[in-house]
Amino acid sequence: MKIKKILVSQPQPTTEKSPYFDISEKYNVKIDFRPFIKVEPIFAKEFRAQRLSILDFSAIIFNARHGIDHFFRLCEEMRVTIPETMKYFCVSESVALYLQRYIHYRKRKVFFAATGKLPDLVTIMNKHVDEKYLFITSDVQNEETMSTLEKSKVTFSKAVMYKTVSNDFTLEEDFNYDMLLFFSPVGIASLLKNFPNFNQGDIQIGCFGATTAQAVRDAGLRLDIEAPLPGVPSMTMALENYLKESNKKVRK
Repeated sequence: MKIKKILVSQPQPTTEKSPYFDISEKYNVKIDFRPFIKVEPIFAKEFRAQRLSILDFSAIIFNARHGIDHFFRLCEEMRVTIPETMKYFCVSESVALYLQRYIHYRKRKVFFAATGKLPDLVTIMNKHVDEKYLFITSDVQNEETMSTLEKSKVTFSKAVMYKTVSNDFTLEEDFNYDMLLFFSPVGIASLLKNFPNFNQGDIQIGCFGATTAQAVRDAGLRLDIEAPLPGVPSMTMALENYLKESNKKVRK
């Protein structure tokens, strides 16, 4: 079947340079962006139950902007003043620059992976093994992320500072797509929560990450596109390869 309409379960890219826009134009497909999950705060009482003292740590690990917002929100709520000696390790430059909302960026020690990939950030962290790291995360952790950190040389603790929950659809929202793309197991859970009688039929499902792929299979759904795979490092590359092959079949 020809793919005409795709739903990407992520926020719309903030830059026009996103490969999704190029794919939309090149293959004449409509791509909508609509997260299946959303973030909700964890408040001081819940955080204290984790028995963690932020000031016991000398370095903070951020792998998302959400983490930065909720870290400083909780610090304010608990009246914790972060010392200027605190070091920040961020998964990408864009996440690192987001810190400017809360700190005097140039006066602090901020490290980031130039590639935007966690293994490269861990390489940097491994050069600072004397630090005591606090990893800011949601209640749902990516298994690959945790495995990468656990294999590192550093000592770290995880701090759950926000929750990832289903972003429910309203009755007014149209849900008529030829393809759905997911990026976390929570997204699959949200799909089934919103549409308990979901019948995949000809709808193509794609996903990024091994844990998300397993969630698709565990739900009894058919997985049509998977990334990353050897030679296919991104969801956009996997999508373009699929559309290219799909168009060849339609022409025949």
